[in-house]
Amino acid sequence: MLKGFTPEKIYLATGYTDLRKGIDGLAGIVQEQFQLDAFSDALFLFCGRRNDRIKGLYWDSNGFIMLYKRLESGSFRWPRTTQEAIQITAKQYEWLCQGFEIEPRNRPVKTDGLKFS
Repeated sequence: MLKGFTPEKIYLATGYTDLRKGIDGLAGIVQEQFQLDAFSDALFLFCGRRNDRIKGLYWDSNGFIMLYKRLESGSFRWPRTTQEAIQITAKQYEWLCQGFEIEPRNRPVKTDGLKFS
């Protein structure tokens, strides 16, 4: 989303979020649903039903910053399995913004004596 922006932690709200929510609504989800501190040095990312746009929420010591990104083409590879907040790495955040999967699908299995890592 922003180059050079590296908060201490990055959380991804899996599932679907109503992106009509503003700062107060998203902060409420962080605190009430996920039991996390919205005022910490963390970026919280949300995705609605359409995979081409996401919102981010970040506390900047004296106020919230809300980020919004809409892709012109392609879509974000968003985990839709459950409604929880998962912590991701800075590298996974970079991959997400580039349209790559951040979760491995199925790990390769060992075949013919070859070992996959």
